[in-house]
Amino acid sequence: MKVKIQQRSVYHKFAEVEIEVDEVELKGWMDDAEAEGKYTDIQEYLNYNCHLYDEKIDEAMSKASYEYGVGTERNGTYFSESEWRFECEELKTGGHL
Repeated sequence: MKVKIQQRSVYHKFAEVEIEVDEVELKGWMDDAEAEGKYTDIQEYLNYNCHLYDEKIDEAMSKASYEYGVGTERNGTYFSESEWRFECEELKTGGHL
């Protein structure tokens, strides 16, 4: 009888860059939106002006090393970084080890 043993291990990369945002340009952006009766904020500005950071973050990500784990945390609980399972077709069963 054959039993498959499987392992899933998660690795992640993290990169961070700093960019300079021209405060006068940002204020003008927000004033123009307000004049048109729209609301805008720095998040929308950054989404529209992704040319300010997209190549920099791509380069930083390509240089980043893989780290074991998911890289996220929610309410002090980490997601599973590793999982071991088995599957047995003959017995039509499987599960976590």
